[in-house]
Amino acid sequence: MMWGSLTAGLLARPWARRAAALALSLLTIALFILNLRRTAERAGRAAERLEQLERTDAIHRQMLDAASRRPRSRDDLLDRLRGGDF
Repeated sequence: MMWGSLTAGLLARPWARRAAALALSLLTIALFILNLRRTAERAGRAAERLEQLERTDAIHRQMLDAASRRPRSRDDLLDRLRGGDF
């Protein structure tokens, strides 16, 4: 009960209302800036994951391309070795 009447009495003064409004504005700005920072960190991690995924995909494509050009049997391997295709 005492805190409520003390707060109400304090906020009845114009300078206290201005100070409370300023404090709330500063708190809002600080929270907005912290949220921007967290969002930027999240975006950076997502970009790193995307780059890693692209690298992995490129390596996988190279492996599949190499596998598609390999000799299918020993006879094909001998033909390629005799023909000098390696």
